Amino acid sequence: MSKDLRVLLVEDLQDDALLLERELRRHGYEPVLHRVDSAAQLTQALAETVWDVVITDHNLPGFSSEAALDLVRQVDKDVPVIILSGTIGEDLAVAAMKAGAADYIMKDNLARLVPAIEREVRDAAVRRAHRQAEATIYHLAYHDSLTGLTNRVQFERKLAEALDESRELDTHHALLYLDLDQFKVVNDTCGHVAGDELLKQVALLLHAKVRESDTVARLGGDEFGILLKNCPLDRARHLGSELLAVLNDFRFCWLGKTFNIGGSIGLVPINRDSGSLTDIMGRADVACYAAKDFGRNRIHLFQEDDVELARRQGEMHWVARINAALEQDRFELHWQRIDALGPTRRPAFREILLRLRDGSGVLIGPGAFLPAAERYNLAPALDRWVVRRLLEYVARHPETASGAAPSFFVNLSGATLNDVGFDAYLRELLRDTRLPGALLCFEITETAAIANLSRALDFIHAIRAEGCRFALDDFGSGLSSFTYLKTLPVDYLKIDGAFVRDIVRDPMDRAIVEAIHRIGHTVGLKTVAEFVEETSIVSELTRLGVDYAQGYGLHRPEPLSDDPQRHAPACDTPRAEAVVLPGTGPSGSTMKRYPLLGPR
Repeated sequence: MSKDLRVLLVEDLQDDALLLERELRRHGYEPVLHRVDSAAQLTQALAETVWDVVITDHNLPGFSSEAALDLVRQVDKDVPVIILSGTIGEDLAVAAMKAGAADYIMKDNLARLVPAIEREVRDAAVRRAHRQAEATIYHLAYHDSLTGLTNRVQFERKLAEALDESRELDTHHALLYLDLDQFKVVNDTCGHVAGDELLKQVALLLHAKVRESDTVARLGGDEFGILLKNCPLDRARHLGSELLAVLNDFRFCWLGKTFNIGGSIGLVPINRDSGSLTDIMGRADVACYAAKDFGRNRIHLFQEDDVELARRQGEMHWVARINAALEQDRFELHWQRIDALGPTRRPAFREILLRLRDGSGVLIGPGAFLPAAERYNLAPALDRWVVRRLLEYVARHPETASGAAPSFFVNLSGATLNDVGFDAYLRELLRDTRLPGALLCFEITETAAIANLSRALDFIHAIRAEGCRFALDDFGSGLSSFTYLKTLPVDYLKIDGAFVRDIVRDPMDRAIVEAIHRIGHTVGLKTVAEFVEETSIVSELTRLGVDYAQGYGLHRPEPLSDDPQRHAPACDTPRAEAVVLPGTGPSGSTMKRYPLLGPR
């Protein structure tokens, strides 16, 4: 069976071209052979066709093999160039090879020609494959795998460059931070496949409206960033309005259902007085949420005075509500299961979550009140409340503790790490409830731990002395310094859900999760993946060897009620022996010490 081969021959003698073609056919090739004998002809041939190999005579009248090699390399660095000559000295041959020639062959020894061509064509294919793989890796590193837009890392790099330019040259740019208003409706109604398709279509709409010098990025979920270089504020506001109009006119159709898609945009000017990159991104996020609060489908310009005032007023409002909820015992404990992965039936744990029941009976998540609690130093009081309420619950229902330690994961705020009295408070609770500290695993964030490493180490050692364990929470979202893993005496590493959520679709996220897991295991830590929302994510985590998983795809949080059978851990290990606590009945002395428990 004949083999195709595209050969570009730089040769002034037609007879030599015929000899070459005959040699190729003799070895089973069906060559497409094109002969040129000048620089102009070579340039044109390279521009018109992709060649498998270029064969050039060494010394044509007015056109040398060195010149031919240089022209080829300018067009295609991978195509092999073989010098075929009637006479060439050893010095010239060596010089040609150093300049990039693949081989040199004498015309009176054509037996070497075809093997050389086959070898070089094969090597060229490998080089092209490597080059393509490198280009793919580079693209994945700086682009969102779903939409093809710039990813958050690259976007923030470009934003930092624009900020530096503003400081040095006094230029003015603008940032648009866009959040889709109806994305969750599509996701919940039609599933993640439909949601992904919506994001792809929106990405095309946004990219079509901006200039080539602008940058459109997917920042995560249904959030997009648009960097407008050298753009006056009024022009940026006008473009933001145009984007909203495009989204309003857009109709997303999926399996017979049609959705109207709107958006909210936060606009932030970028100039020499804009502060840091973190400041700019934070302002954009605040402005976007302000646009949502003001009715959605609008653009809101960040202005230091009004937004900051509104934020502080809102936080002060929450301070009063938090204090009232503590006094009126309106906080509640919920829990979410942490499942073991892989064939080994390790015990399932439970993470304890905090909720607030407002005066009208509405349940409020921690995202609403914890920022204010942390800002105004109320978080340590909430942490103490959670630990006390949990231990009192287990004391009443000791059968709820799983057979392995720890049974419960409890979050601690960064402020509690500086609470010098917390360890004494915990010891008193453990003594009064007669429960082992091994029941508890406290979660702290890497950012909080590293912010005051010396104090964090003292705190952890003091609490571990009571038998408690520690987990490093949201690993990957902050400083992510693997060096600190050797310093911090923790037992579990919780991988930030931002990387877990898209692990099946995003190769970069998968690589990050795998790296965190491998290094965690290297230093002897068990790994827990957060935000597991799909069975496909469970399968991928299992393949990577991650130890535990947690998320809505496995178990949705539910109240920690006084019906312990409802909340038995999902594992095959035996439960703990019941702990006998004298005086802990309805009128027992131990529980009387805690008036916030209310009636039992």
